[in-house]
Amino acid sequence: MKKQIFFLLLLFSTAIFAQKRVETSIDTTKNKIGAEFKLTLKTSVDTLSKVVFPNLKSLGALEVIQSYPIDTVKNNDRYELIKKYGLTQFDSGRYVIPAVKIVINNKPYLSDSIAVEVANVPVDTLKQKMYDIKDIQPATYSIGNWWKYLLGFLLIHIIAAGVYFFLKHKQKKKIEEEVYKTPIEKATSLLNNLEKKELWQKGAIKEYYSELTDIARNYIEEAIEIPAMESTTSELIAGLRAASVKKKMTVTAETIENLERVLKQADLVKFAKSKPLEYEITEDKNKIQKAILTLDSSIPVEIPEEEDVLLNEVQRQKQIALQLKKKRNNRIVISVASVLFLLLATTFYLMATRGFDYVKDNLIGHPSKELLEGEWVKSEYGNPAVQIETPKVLVRTDLTKSLPKEGMALIKEMQSFVYGSLIDDFYLMVSTLKYKQEGQIDLKKSMDGSLQAMESQGAQNMIVKQEDYETKEGITGLKAYGTFSRVSPITNDQQRMYYEVLMFSQEGGLQQILILHQEGDKYANEISERVLSSVELKNEGR
Repeated sequence: MKKQIFFLLLLFSTAIFAQKRVETSIDTTKNKIGAEFKLTLKTSVDTLSKVVFPNLKSLGALEVIQSYPIDTVKNNDRYELIKKYGLTQFDSGRYVIPAVKIVINNKPYLSDSIAVEVANVPVDTLKQKMYDIKDIQPATYSIGNWWKYLLGFLLIHIIAAGVYFFLKHKQKKKIEEEVYKTPIEKATSLLNNLEKKELWQKGAIKEYYSELTDIARNYIEEAIEIPAMESTTSELIAGLRAASVKKKMTVTAETIENLERVLKQADLVKFAKSKPLEYEITEDKNKIQKAILTLDSSIPVEIPEEEDVLLNEVQRQKQIALQLKKKRNNRIVISVASVLFLLLATTFYLMATRGFDYVKDNLIGHPSKELLEGEWVKSEYGNPAVQIETPKVLVRTDLTKSLPKEGMALIKEMQSFVYGSLIDDFYLMVSTLKYKQEGQIDLKKSMDGSLQAMESQGAQNMIVKQEDYETKEGITGLKAYGTFSRVSPITNDQQRMYYEVLMFSQEGGLQQILILHQEGDKYANEISERVLSSVELKNEGR
């Protein structure tokens, strides 16, 4: 059986060992929670060598509670250097002390990794003083994730307010276009609205005169068609006089002079900080209103000719078509905005109630989730056969090429089936071995070899827990599970991986199921539970 265990270690191991320069030992491999393990590293060098032992705070999952001084023993022309570390762990289980790097003459050397066990301290409840059960205590109020709900509520209302004001602005603009059919109607309505604001009564005289003159300028520009908004007062009056002659307007000089006085008064208020009296402000408003009405009545009404009527009809049809197109575009914009609003509102609601990960996994997607929800396959693999249910069909792979000849000499039959690879975020392997020489297989030693092989392939800081395992058919085996860290080959970042290994000894052979995935992947956890619960083995005793 020793040869068989040796072969199992070679099956998964790919590490190449350097010349032995560091001796590794530990005072005990089994200890209680909180007790100290003493790890000893020993090396022998000549008197001119420089040796550097690392300053460690932790070794894998074990905490370094004491770093002892280096002991030096002279042996003829050589020095024997001894370094000890005091380690401890406050959780029961099986742990692996990883290799430690010692630098000798600027060349690194690695110590051996050692597996240790930490056991619970038994408590004698018979000698302990007993106490009554405490009364039910009221639960303290926890605010929990209230900020997520508040954030989702505010975002939904902000989006709703944005959509509301957008639609209201569109509606207001449409009503304005329909109500103000002529420039005089628009000017009259704006003058009435200006008086309702009571700006000058509140001390905002400058703002009042600015709006008052803008109403007059805008009317002149739309009705008489001269650039009133961009012109100075002098340019506007000159242009108005020229337009009245050209258009044969029956406007009096007094009307233009009154308009000029109000515009100059407004210039003094806006630029010279002049403050007219109340009666002057009222008179200026009346002058503007009268000037606008007089100008409007003085514009001659032209009777359109037949060609003009046809041209106006064509323009009217074009305008109707343009309005229909605008309405159609508005409906499209409103529909798209409504869909976006509902989508965003639903997204934020789900984020607030179920979390960001739920939204990301369901909208963007998650590889493990897709595996879990896909169509599963139930099949038998290897000999002795392992019947198992998996998310995908396992692919046969040949591991015999990586084995030494002396290892292959012990093997009668070997079959391996995998999904993914060891560098993926999810990996599943089913492997079976049959030996030429029949005998009882030590599952614990086989498991140790498998775990050491995982270390040789890049697993670091490995935490190991072991327990007996029994299938639904009553076949017993050994289960190991825990976590380890590795360097991602894609991002070069440290990843924390979770693993589970099942081993069974059946019909003179070894059956192994191995699952690896990222720690904290809830979908991968569900896959692992479903796969392992589906394992069925042929009972050799039946």
